[in-house]
Amino acid sequence: MADSRGSRWGSMFGRKRDADAPEPPEIEESIPPAMRLAAAWSWRLLLVGAVLAVVIFLIIQLRLIVIPLLVAVLLGALLVPFVKWLMHHRWPKWLAVTVAMLGTIAAVAGLLTLGISQIVRAYGELEAQTLVAWDELQAWLLDGPLHITQAQVDDFIAQIFETIQADSGIFISGALSVGSTLGHFIAGMLLALFATLFILIDGRGIWNWLVSVMPRRSRAAINGAGEAGWSTLRNFVRVQILVATIDAIGIATGAFLLGVPLAIPIGILVFLGSFVPFVGAIVTGALAVFVALVFNGWVIALLMLGVVLLVQQIEGHVLQPLIMGTAVKVHPLGVVVAVATGSLLAGIPGALFAVPIAAVANVMILYVSSGVWKNQAPPPATIRSPLWTTVPQEVRGFSRRKRNTT
Repeated sequence: MADSRGSRWGSMFGRKRDADAPEPPEIEESIPPAMRLAAAWSWRLLLVGAVLAVVIFLIIQLRLIVIPLLVAVLLGALLVPFVKWLMHHRWPKWLAVTVAMLGTIAAVAGLLTLGISQIVRAYGELEAQTLVAWDELQAWLLDGPLHITQAQVDDFIAQIFETIQADSGIFISGALSVGSTLGHFIAGMLLALFATLFILIDGRGIWNWLVSVMPRRSRAAINGAGEAGWSTLRNFVRVQILVATIDAIGIATGAFLLGVPLAIPIGILVFLGSFVPFVGAIVTGALAVFVALVFNGWVIALLMLGVVLLVQQIEGHVLQPLIMGTAVKVHPLGVVVAVATGSLLAGIPGALFAVPIAAVANVMILYVSSGVWKNQAPPPATIRSPLWTTVPQEVRGFSRRKRNTT
């Protein structure tokens, strides 16, 4: 009994068993290799997904800060080459930055002022023509092939008003929050301009500081991936402006030739809407067709629809594959998925920034996975920029000389 108890306790505490006793299989050896591989991938994917979920949650919570910073990065990608071009032609840096900032503000303000002034000038006529078009539509519904009665039309209008009255609390709360929303917009605009200014003045110093806080062994990869992503972002911004300009000129010219009023505001709205993929083109094209229908009738509206579809087809089958595809290097299916995901998570801002974020992330991941960075030196850890020094060099040199003399 003692020997059996001792052998049992010895086996429990790892003592060597008899040579003729069979050895129990190890747990890891009993698991198929495919299961071990799937488990290893699963916990790593879960960890990456959890980190991405936390990052997306923080971005959504801090969207009032993140969105202006993203706008500043896009503006910096557009204006940094212009500032460098001016400096290459012997312009002082402060003057080049000032011209770039003021020129951008003046261009955006001029476009908005031109478009809004023409819309306000034609608002009365647009309202009158809309009422006339509604009367014609109502007459067609009553006398047309649908055989809709006046009572049905009145019931439909009454239901619309009842819905508005039932949801009046939402409209009132929205009207009360206009002040807060306007304040957030102004604060975000100022933050975007402030961040853009510092990107133009010392973008390289900001990037070197971001790289310097990373682990030393990963600095070369992060620096190279960042430069590749920045180059892709610059190409995207330039190409997007070119595509938006072509769309605006094409649709505005078609509206002008067809005699549709508000051709210039339509072109401006098309230009601004082109920066939101898919959604902007649909909304601005529908607006152009609506204006043509109200002012010129359904024949001109159909022709205007043909112009919009023609321009969008040229953009989708010529400009996007030849120009945008080369600059962004993202498959069209990836663009659609990115825009849908961005709009689902963050609405219009998500749709606006989805494509550049996807393009930059794609280029950075490909650069890191290529391993080219292994033979490149990391950027210097010391930041050589006047914005990062709290005491001027002359003052510090004077203080050192004074200590030496004393």
